[in-house]
Amino acid sequence: MQGKVLSEHSPTAPVYVGIDVCKDWLDIHILPTGEARRLGNDKDGIRQLKRMLIKQPPACIVMEATGKFHRAAYRSLAADGLAVAIIDPYRARLYAGYCGYVAKTDRLDARLLALIAQSGTARPQAPPSAEIETLKELVQARSASQAELTALKNRLAAAEAAVLRAELKRLLPVLERHIGRLDEQIAALIKADADMRRKVEILTSIPGIGAITAYTLVAGLSELGQCSNKQAAMLAGLAPIANDSGARNGPRSIRGGRPAPRQALYMASLSARRHNPPLTRFATALEKAGKPPKVILVAVMRKLVVLANTLITQNRPWSPNAP
Repeated sequence: MQGKVLSEHSPTAPVYVGIDVCKDWLDIHILPTGEARRLGNDKDGIRQLKRMLIKQPPACIVMEATGKFHRAAYRSLAADGLAVAIIDPYRARLYAGYCGYVAKTDRLDARLLALIAQSGTARPQAPPSAEIETLKELVQARSASQAELTALKNRLAAAEAAVLRAELKRLLPVLERHIGRLDEQIAALIKADADMRRKVEILTSIPGIGAITAYTLVAGLSELGQCSNKQAAMLAGLAPIANDSGARNGPRSIRGGRPAPRQALYMASLSARRHNPPLTRFATALEKAGKPPKVILVAVMRKLVVLANTLITQNRPWSPNAP
C-alpha cells in the first residue's frame, strides 16, 4: 500500500468548530470528531475553550452575531491567532433549512455552525477595534435618542391637555442635552483616533455628507477603504440583486445589508442630489430616462458609498475634478 487515506477522525484532518453563544453559555461542537461541550460565557469558560482548541487549532471557527454576548469570546479567540468568522443568524437559519434541520436547540445550532465552518462558505475576519465598537454604540444611542426626540416633538404638537404639554416641554430639553453630550463624546473619540479622524475628514469633504452621516459610516462600515466598491455597496445593502430565471429577466432590487449606514446614506442622498454637481447631473439623467424617484435616490446612495470607499482607499478628500 503506497498511500494511506486519512480517516474522518484522523488527528491531521482539518478541524472545524461551531460555537452557539447566549448570555450565560457557550455551546461548542467540533468536527470531524463530533465532540460537544458547554462552557460558561465568562473568563473561565473562554479560558477553557482556548485550552481545548489550542491542541489542534481549527481551520475555522463560526459564531453567530448576538449583539454583545459573542464579543468577549470573539476577541479572545482572535487575539490568540484563531480564525473566527461571524455570520448573520438569518443566514444560519437558511442553512439549517437547507440541511433539513427542523428542531432548534443550542447544541443543534452549534453543530449547524460547525457544518457551516466545514463548508468553507464563512470567511474569518479580525474583530473591529475597541474604538470602533465604542463609536458604534455611541452612534446607535444617538440615533435612538434623536428618534425619541422627534417622537416627543410630534406628541407635543398633537397634545391638547395642559398637563401633558407641560410634561413634554420638560422632557425635551433633557433629551436635547443628552444628545449634545453624546455628540461631544463621539467627537472626542474621533479626534483621539488618527485613522477615524482622517476618514471623517474625507467623508465630510463630499458634498451631501455631514458629520453625523460620516460618524455613522465610520462606525457601521468600518471596512470602507479595505474592500472593493461592489463589496461596499453590498455591505450597505445598495447593490442591485439579480432576479432572473430562464428567459425571464426580473427587475433588480436591493435587500439585506446594514440598516444604519443605509438610512444615513438615504438622508445624505437628498442633500447630495441638490448640492453635489456630479450627482445632480447623474440624478437628472436618470430622471430624463424615466426612472422612478425611489430608484434614482437608491442609485445616488450607491454612488455615494462607492465614492466614499474610493476616496478613503486613495486617502484623499473630494474635489470637483477627480485626478
